[in-house]
Amino acid sequence: MDLILLGFSTLTDPLVLLTLVIGVVAGMIVGSIPGINDNIAFAVFIPFSFSMPPEQALALMVGVYCAAATGGAIPAIMIKVPGTASSLLTALDGNAMARKGAAGKALSIALTSSVVGGILSSIVLLLFAPSLAQVALQFGYVENFALAILGLSSVVGLLRGAVIKGAIAAVIGLLVANVGFSPVTGFPRYTFDSVNLIEGIPFVPLLVGLFGIAAMLELMVDIVKERHAGTKASGLPEIGSMRLPGKLIRRLLPIWGGSAAIGNLIGMLPGAGMLMAIFLAYDQAARRFRRRFEGKPGEAEWGKGVPEGIAAPEAANNAVTASSMVPLLSLGIPGNSTSALFIGALAIHGMVPGPLLFTQHGHIAWMIIVAFLAANLIMWPIAYGVIKTVSQTIFAIPKQAMVGVIALLCLMGAYSDGANVFNMWVAVVAGIVAYSMRLAGIPLGPAILGLVLGPQLEASLANSLSISQGNWLVFFDPVSHPISAGMMSVSLALWIVPMLMSRRQRASDK
Repeated sequence: MDLILLGFSTLTDPLVLLTLVIGVVAGMIVGSIPGINDNIAFAVFIPFSFSMPPEQALALMVGVYCAAATGGAIPAIMIKVPGTASSLLTALDGNAMARKGAAGKALSIALTSSVVGGILSSIVLLLFAPSLAQVALQFGYVENFALAILGLSSVVGLLRGAVIKGAIAAVIGLLVANVGFSPVTGFPRYTFDSVNLIEGIPFVPLLVGLFGIAAMLELMVDIVKERHAGTKASGLPEIGSMRLPGKLIRRLLPIWGGSAAIGNLIGMLPGAGMLMAIFLAYDQAARRFRRRFEGKPGEAEWGKGVPEGIAAPEAANNAVTASSMVPLLSLGIPGNSTSALFIGALAIHGMVPGPLLFTQHGHIAWMIIVAFLAANLIMWPIAYGVIKTVSQTIFAIPKQAMVGVIALLCLMGAYSDGANVFNMWVAVVAGIVAYSMRLAGIPLGPAILGLVLGPQLEASLANSLSISQGNWLVFFDPVSHPISAGMMSVSLALWIVPMLMSRRQRASDK
C-alpha cells in the first residue's frame, strides 16, 4: 500500500498531472485520424519526451497510449473508417447504429466501454502485476500456436451459414500474410522482385484500404444511387443525444466485464496483441446476443447496429493497454508492439524495465501503474469535448465533399506509414478488393484475422515442431503443455459444436 501511495504522490505533482492530461487529449485527437495506429501515435510523441523529467515524460506516454485506442472509435462510428486498428470491429455495428440516427448513442457506448475496460484493467495492473506476470511466463511457442488457432477458430461463431466463404476469407488473409521474407527459412515469398514487398505488405496501409477506401467507395455508390433516384443526398449522421439509458447500461455490464477479462488475459501474453483480444471479445458478445436477444422485437441483426458489437471490442482494446504493461514492468517483456515502445521511452531516461525498475526507480514504476487508472478517469470528460469538436469540423462537411476528405485522410494515413508512395497504392487496391468481397458476400473479419495471426502462426508452428522433433501431438500434450491442450480442445469444440447443431437443426426440419 505504501508503494501505491508513493505512485499517487508522484502523479499528483501538478506538472506531471498536466502532462498526463495533455497526453490524453493528444492521443484522443491523433487516434481519431484514420491511418494513424497506436504505434505511430506513440512513436510521434516519444521525441517530445527527450527534454522532460522522467515522471512527466512517462505520464505523457501513458496518456497517449490509453487515449489513442479510444479516439479511433470516433471516425469508425461516424464514417466507417477506423481511426486505429483496434477500432476496426467497432466500425461495423457503430456505423450501422449511426446511420439509424443514433450516432450519439453509439459514441457514448464506445466511450463508456473504453473507460470501463481501461479502469478494470488498471485495477488488475495495480493489484496483481507481479503475480500475473508469472502467467505470461507459461506461454512458449507451443502455447502461442494454440492461442493463434483459438483466435482463428473464434470467428466460426460469427459466420452463421457462411462458413465456406469465411474459410475462404481466412485463407486469403493467411496467404497475404505470407508475402515477404519467411521467418523460418529467410527466403522471400511472393515479392515479385519488388523491394517494397520484402518485409511483407504493409499492415497500416492495408487496413486503411480495407476499411477507409472501401467506405469511400460505398459512399460514392450511395451518392450515385441518390442522384439516379432523384432524391436529395442525405447528410452524414448527426450525433444527437449521448445519454445512455439505465436499462442499456445494465444490459452491457456482463459484456464489459467479460470483454475486459479477455483483454486483460490477452494483453499480458507477449505477442498476442490487441486485435486478438477484440476478435475474441466480439465473438463472445455475438454468442451471448444470439442466445438472449436475437429475433426479439426492436433488436437489430448482429453487425447491423447492435450495442454489444460496439461495447465488446472497445472494452477489450482498452483493457489490453494496461495489462500489456504487466510483463513489461515486472519482467521486461513487452506484451505488444506499442508497449514495447515503452522500453525505448524508459531507456531514454536511463531506466530498464523488469524487477530492478521497482527497486531502483520504485516511484516511477508505481507512478506508471497509477497513471493508467488516472488516464482512464480523465479520458471520460475529455472525450466528450473531442467528439463534439471533431463532429463540428470534419464530420460537418457535406456528404459529397466527404468522399474527397475520406480519400485524403486515408491516403495521407497510408503514406505516413514509412513515407512511401507504394503504400498509397496498397490502400487503393485493398479498398477495391474489400468492396468486391462485400459485393460477393465474403466476410472481411476472417481475412483480417488471418492477416494478423499469420506470422505468429507460422513462426510458432515451426519452432514448436523443431523443439518437439516433428511431433504434432505436442499441441495436445496435457502433461507438458496443459495450456496448449486446453486451448486446442476449445478450438475443436468451436468448430464441431456448430456443425452438430446444424445437423440437428436440419434433422428436426425434416
